[in-house]
Amino acid sequence: MKVKEMFDLKGKVAVVTGGGRGIGRQMAEGLAEAGANVVLCSRKVESCKKTARELAGLGVKALAVGCDVRSAKEIQAAVDMTLKEFGRLDVLVNNSGANWGATPEEYPLEGWQKVMETNLNGVFLFSQIAGRVMIRQKSGGIINIASVMGVVGTEGEVAEAIAYSASKGAVITFTKDLAAKWAKHNIRVNAIAPGWFPSDMTQWVLGAHGERILAHIPMKRYGGADELKGAVVFLASDASTYVTGITLPVDGGYLTI
Repeated sequence: MKVKEMFDLKGKVAVVTGGGRGIGRQMAEGLAEAGANVVLCSRKVESCKKTARELAGLGVKALAVGCDVRSAKEIQAAVDMTLKEFGRLDVLVNNSGANWGATPEEYPLEGWQKVMETNLNGVFLFSQIAGRVMIRQKSGGIINIASVMGVVGTEGEVAEAIAYSASKGAVITFTKDLAAKWAKHNIRVNAIAPGWFPSDMTQWVLGAHGERILAHIPMKRYGGADELKGAVVFLASDASTYVTGITLPVDGGYLTI
């Protein structure tokens, strides 16, 4: 197989949670540009519908589905709709995320549970339900979106988000263990750990502590509008058929220092 063929996703079907905006939209666009049909899932289905219309202009099919990743029932409905529309499910990108800001000593249990239910439980539930389809197909790829904050600690002066960091660290370990368990089914499970990308979730932190964050990034800039596309297409495509259980940082060198 030649290199261009390895990265070609034509005919593949990819589900992207939280795919209507932010880095989720960026990755969904990358998958569509590589030829994949995409299903965008989110509680905020209107943003998914808008993005789906735009991605359809790339010559692929794009479907928007309302789905709360904390609900197994809603996930099952989204997967069923994907199978009804396309007949298969090849790639799952677990991107939906939540955050709650408070110091560790004042962190409310309500906030902790909200973050864990979305960032960790959602990844588990969607992987489980989509994975059953992939096991039947004897093929598939799961890409979990972690974070550099799941690898190293973050000073409180930059971000008071201990539940977010803990959830992303758990996602990294979940990725490794699921990769080991499902390799026998020809299902690859990997993660991407984005660094600092401008988004609705990071807007306040970058505005308040941008200089401090940039000082820690060797490239001295934030991630750009296209800089997660290559990573997600690589992990979704035949270019990475011997890659499983890894966490790929896309962070401008943040984790090197």
